[in-house]
Amino acid sequence: MKLIQAQLKDKNTIMTILRDGSRQLAKQGIDQWQGDYPNETQVLADIQAGHSYLYQTDAGQTVGSIAVAPSPDSSYDTLEGSWLVNTDSFAVIHRVAVLSECTGHGYATTLLQSGINLIQAKHPQAASVRIDTHQHNQAMQHLINKLGFNQVGQIAGVYTDADVSFVYEKPIRQLVGIAR
Repeated sequence: MKLIQAQLKDKNTIMTILRDGSRQLAKQGIDQWQGDYPNETQVLADIQAGHSYLYQTDAGQTVGSIAVAPSPDSSYDTLEGSWLVNTDSFAVIHRVAVLSECTGHGYATTLLQSGINLIQAKHPQAASVRIDTHQHNQAMQHLINKLGFNQVGQIAGVYTDADVSFVYEKPIRQLVGIAR
């Protein structure tokens, strides 16, 4: 399994994965990703900034996608809670999805762990990884907790007017000479 940095030619593949993720959530009665988020404009911005990745099997089959970006991230400007690591040097993971036909094989776990590994390799200044998920997305909450994240608070109205997302953080480096 490997992460491959997405190119503009991969936009439709990523949108297919995200729409499939949206349908999976809807089948579970979860309101996450049921509006205009994530959208094509966001995916294009991710690709152009170098933040979008495809998750592929060793045989080259694309089974998922993820966005990994360095700080800042305005999604967390309204956090109700407090960070474990008080820093402006962090990285975020957004828009994690695995195709429905590929679920049940541990891909989501290895995809998210690969995102964390990527941050550790490509963003050496990042003291922590931050991620959020819808308050009703218990499967993702379980996965996030399983990989060592701690819930630090919540945000509301960031992705749609009525949504509430739980916010998590995982410290990955000691702060040395980095002040906030």
